[in-house]
Amino acid sequence: MDAFTAGLLHRIKTTESDLSQAREDGDDFLVEVEEAELDDLRRLAAEHGVQVA
Repeated sequence: MDAFTAGLLHRIKTTESDLSQAREDGDDFLVEVEEAELDDLRRLAAEHGVQVA
């Protein structure tokens, strides 16, 4: 796995964790921010052929 793929997968995992925490905290604004970030990261992964679990 190259550095780009590893970094992207790490950012996705971190963002998913942050999203879960925002939901638990009831922070609707942060939920929207994290969802948008996750969408962008998943799109980037798809564009580069990176498989996301």
